[in-house]
Amino acid sequence: MKPTSSPKILLTTCFLFVFSVLSAQNNPLFTTDVEAQKKWVDSVYNSLSLREKIGQLFMISVSSGSGETYIEQARKYVEEGNIGGVIFSKGGPLRQAKLTNEFQKIAKTPLLIGMDAEWGLAMRLDSTFALPWNMTLGAIQNNKLIEDAGAAISRNTRRLGVHINFAPVVDINTNSKNPIIGNRSFGENKINVAEKSLAFMRGMHQEGILSSAKHFPGHGDTDADSHKILPTIPYSKERLENIELYPYYPLIAHGLSSVMVGHLNVPALQENRNTPSSLSKAIITDLLKDQMNFNGLVFTDALNMKGLTSNTEPGDAELRAFLAGNDMLLMPERLEVASEVLINAFKNNIITSERLAHSVKKILQAKYKGGLSEKKMVQENFLSEELNTVRDEALLERLFENALSLIKNNKGILPVKELANTRIAYINFGDANGSPFLKELRKYANVDWVSAVHLNDLQNKLTSYDLVILGYHKSNSNPWASYKFSAAELHWIHQIAQKNKTILSLFSSPYALSDFRGLQELEGILVNYQNHPVAQQKAAQLIFGAIGAKGKLPVSIGDNFPEGTGYHTKSIQRLSYGLPESVGLNSNELSRIDDIITEAIDKKMTPGAQILIARKGKVVYNKNFGYHTYNKKTPVSDTSIYDLASLTKILATLPLIMEQEENGIVNFDTKLEEMMPVFKNSNKANIRLQDMLMHYARLKSWIPFHINTIDRKTRLPSKEYFQKTPSANFSTKVANEMYLRNDMKDSIIAIIRDSELERRLDYKYSDLPFHILKYYLEGYYNKSLHELTQEKIYKPLGATHTGYLPTTKFPLEQIVPTEIDKLWRRQLIQGVVHDQGAALQGGVGGHAGLFSNANDVAKIMHVFLNKGIYGGTEYFKAETISKFNTCYYCDQDVRRGVGFDKPQLGTSGPTCNCLSMESFGHSGFTGTFAWADPEEEIVYVFLSNRTFPDATNRTLIREDVRSRIQKVIYEAIDF
Repeated sequence: MKPTSSPKILLTTCFLFVFSVLSAQNNPLFTTDVEAQKKWVDSVYNSLSLREKIGQLFMISVSSGSGETYIEQARKYVEEGNIGGVIFSKGGPLRQAKLTNEFQKIAKTPLLIGMDAEWGLAMRLDSTFALPWNMTLGAIQNNKLIEDAGAAISRNTRRLGVHINFAPVVDINTNSKNPIIGNRSFGENKINVAEKSLAFMRGMHQEGILSSAKHFPGHGDTDADSHKILPTIPYSKERLENIELYPYYPLIAHGLSSVMVGHLNVPALQENRNTPSSLSKAIITDLLKDQMNFNGLVFTDALNMKGLTSNTEPGDAELRAFLAGNDMLLMPERLEVASEVLINAFKNNIITSERLAHSVKKILQAKYKGGLSEKKMVQENFLSEELNTVRDEALLERLFENALSLIKNNKGILPVKELANTRIAYINFGDANGSPFLKELRKYANVDWVSAVHLNDLQNKLTSYDLVILGYHKSNSNPWASYKFSAAELHWIHQIAQKNKTILSLFSSPYALSDFRGLQELEGILVNYQNHPVAQQKAAQLIFGAIGAKGKLPVSIGDNFPEGTGYHTKSIQRLSYGLPESVGLNSNELSRIDDIITEAIDKKMTPGAQILIARKGKVVYNKNFGYHTYNKKTPVSDTSIYDLASLTKILATLPLIMEQEENGIVNFDTKLEEMMPVFKNSNKANIRLQDMLMHYARLKSWIPFHINTIDRKTRLPSKEYFQKTPSANFSTKVANEMYLRNDMKDSIIAIIRDSELERRLDYKYSDLPFHILKYYLEGYYNKSLHELTQEKIYKPLGATHTGYLPTTKFPLEQIVPTEIDKLWRRQLIQGVVHDQGAALQGGVGGHAGLFSNANDVAKIMHVFLNKGIYGGTEYFKAETISKFNTCYYCDQDVRRGVGFDKPQLGTSGPTCNCLSMESFGHSGFTGTFAWADPEEEIVYVFLSNRTFPDATNRTLIREDVRSRIQKVIYEAIDF
């Protein structure tokens, strides 16, 4: 580096060197055996004829998706022209692998294989993986993630036989109207771009892939596309060194493999105006090589680009580029002509032997570093699987999560905390799909998709909503796709924001906001950069506080939002969603669950199921299997509603009792007669609350209350108790066209009061404690258990699919049938509770009657797992959870906690016998199961209707399907 470099650049370079020197020590590109390399390079070079040496200077473009005529021409160049390399473009990975193997076999000198894979192979190939664009990565504050991105892309390129990826793009995008860089840049801040580029390069080198910084000397501040015309960079040398050249210094200092020179007109750096930088000796040799001390390969940008070829003759550009100091001539327009021009130039002493050897040996050195001293074929087997790994998917999630930038947050509107009484509308703008965003929003709250043809109609619809979430969705197909709002969209958003509390979630370039007038009227603005499904999911999670905001704008948006804007928020401990690997679980191991439940469905243990697994607050497995019934008409979906049966005990009744205990209304020693005077002078008067909830109170396990309502002669529901239509005295709905006499509900508690106790004090599971507690709670609060649970638990949690009496909220077809009851109700049981005792109570029982889906069950279980906190609200104190989740009578073979079930003390019981005694949960008669393990931070939910069509089908239970799945979960733990 020459002393003319500014002190600021030198200082930053020194800092960045210290930052990366340790990783360089383990870098395969820094540990080359110099003597072995020199020996191989000299040997190959000396074996080449003049024509073959000239051939090494060229890298041609090949598209594996092109026709045979095109491919045949490329074969000829490889076999007869001894070209230096191939840059692959459009096509498919397997076709490219086959061509690479074919070309390497017929090449005299191993080919350097290159690709433009700035954000992954998907930039060029179908069926391959794409990471976020550089602009998205530029928002990330943790540069280790950028290094991981560079490494991930390089693993895939290496697997495909590629040696050099023309990345990173180090252009500093200071011009918002730049038509060709834009999203391909890390941003407008030179330090951020330098740090990101260095981290990305470090990741590339770790995986043995050669890097290439582009487009030298800097393509970020232009409004022209060099593919079409020659852009001019009209700035002073001082400005260029301070901005455009800035990132190159640290990269060069840390072993940058190559530089790609752009086709740019940079008058301040050369005497001959309008000379493209790619043909300029002053820029390539004098500046890049001599002043900046760059000793790596120098590539031209594609020599067939109109910014260069519009003013040159065939072969002329290639010769001038080589004489200017370029080593490899990329994508010559007419290879045969260019080759002859260079050969003649050599023969006429325009190109010296020393100059030719200098570049050819540098090319051979690069090939040696890329592992080409030995020919290696690309393995074609399992190529697709190895180019699309869950490891890369997990990284993609982390990248998008860390990039999301909250740039406006008036009054802390985000995250949205209040759910119970907030009506939320979602409106979509743009021309791309926003369904992943809406689907994810609905995992947290009732969010209505509102639309209208006319603005007035839309505004009328919005009057009943408390919050409007606007999703602006633009194409994610490539970084150059249109991102601007239409005039009509800007007008509509302006009008909406004037009258409604509004959040804008932008799934497009941040530059889209440059034309926005009325930004001040929006309460919140979240920039997500791309309309990728994962970005949409993460944005929804951020809005509801499942994850925090971490990103910062990498570019400025007018005067309102300068580069670096970004509010940081913290998670409020709502469930997030992602991949198993993000929380130390193995996806491949978890896939065994699919086999277990598929077998169960095939053997008619259950028609279908929902299975959910969460760890460390993140749902990582949430799948639906089978159908509602065996007729296979309605597939199980995320929103299918199941009868939870006895899960009602811990998800409805127990939380209300826990709240009362915490508030000092009851305690474990409170006696039944104190809670309900009706039990005074009964044989149950002195039963303690704790003993009752631990099933250690001599209560009968079950009382068939419904038996007395059956006519003994006809064996049909007695007309004394039921009628087909509701009336003042028969208003309790038990089933379709089956309404119970109102006073029957009151007789249930009398039957329990007068029932005998078991002779021995022993553990005996019983529904009766929760029958009793339902009547107690409703009497204490003078409200139904249905109202109490909605008010105190489900609405605040955003458990929108949970509650009693499901047909009052959901269409019948969304509710999974539980049985064809042939003994009592004589009909299909769908939309009403399966349990007979709860049915006699109008579907609202303390022990049964709750309906829900797996996602909502997981939310409630996470309240317990998170020591009482969820969504920023403390539902219980940690000590309360601990108190109820204690096995007080384990020494007497009572495994239960206070209300919660616990793992078995012996070999048989409700769990897989492979988890801690700290864990807790419950199971349900209809085939449901919910379990939480604080030690491993795991929640497991299994919902099924194994009782359909006949409750006597116990195969699911006998085959231990639920506990076998639980065992797989624990075997899938990696860390």
